[in-house]
Amino acid sequence: MGLAMRVIVLASQKGGSGKTTLSGHLGVQAELAGDGPVALIDTDPQGSLAKWWNVRQKPTPAFVQSVFSNLLYDLEQVRNQGFNLVIIDTPPAVTRAIAEVVSFADLVILPARPSPHDLRAVGATVDIVEARRKQMIFVLNAAAPRAKITSEAAVALSQHGTVAPVTLYHRIDYAASMIDGRTVIETDPEGRSAAEIRELWAYIADRLAKSEPIPPPPLAATTPILRATPIQVNALGQRMKSFGRRAVQ
Repeated sequence: MGLAMRVIVLASQKGGSGKTTLSGHLGVQAELAGDGPVALIDTDPQGSLAKWWNVRQKPTPAFVQSVFSNLLYDLEQVRNQGFNLVIIDTPPAVTRAIAEVVSFADLVILPARPSPHDLRAVGATVDIVEARRKQMIFVLNAAAPRAKITSEAAVALSQHGTVAPVTLYHRIDYAASMIDGRTVIETDPEGRSAAEIRELWAYIADRLAKSEPIPPPPLAATTPILRATPIQVNALGQRMKSFGRRAVQ
C-alpha cells in the first residue's frame, strides 16, 4: 500500500451489521499480508473491539484507546510512530461525531446484512460519506449461501456505490473466534471463512494502493487534547475504564 498511513473507517447506522467483527478480522489479515503495522481504534462507547483486543494473546495489531475529541491527536501520534494502517470502529448511530470520524478516512467500509432492515438503514450513512466526498465500499455480511435475497441486496446496494466482490457468508466460526481474541484466520486458516477474509483484504488493499492518500487535517494549536490517563471519558461523557495498552503515549 505504500509508505503513507491509510485510515479505514467502518460505519453503519444499523446495529449488528458486523463492524466490530470485520474490524478485528481485517486488522489481523492486514498484518499477516505484510500491510502493517496496524493500529485499531474503537470509538464505540460499548467498547466491543477493545474488549476483544484485551483478551487477545498476540500483540498485533496494536490498539489505541481513543475518544472522538482526541482522535485528531491520536492519529497524528500513530502516524509519527510509523503505523501504515489504522482501522476505526464506530458506534451504530448517525451523529455529528461519526461524521467527523469519516472525515479522516481514506476509505469507508459499510457492512450490511442482506435484509430489508439493513438496506433501509444504509441511506443515512451513505449521505455522511458522500458529504465528506470519501471513497466507500459496501460489504455484504452474514449472507445465506445461494439465497436470492443476497443477490438482490447486492443489486440494491450497487445503486448507491461499489459493492465488494467478496461476500462474507453466515458461519458460526466468525463469532466463535472472537470470544478469545482471535479471528477465523487464526482458528481455522484453511477454512472457507478465512479464505473470504483474505480475498476481501486483498481487494481492499488493492483499492487503497490505487488511490491517493488523503493529507491529514492540521493539528491546530487550539485543538483540545485528552492525554492518556487510567480513566478516560467516552463519547457520551461517561467515565470508562481504559482497555488494553495504548500505541501512543
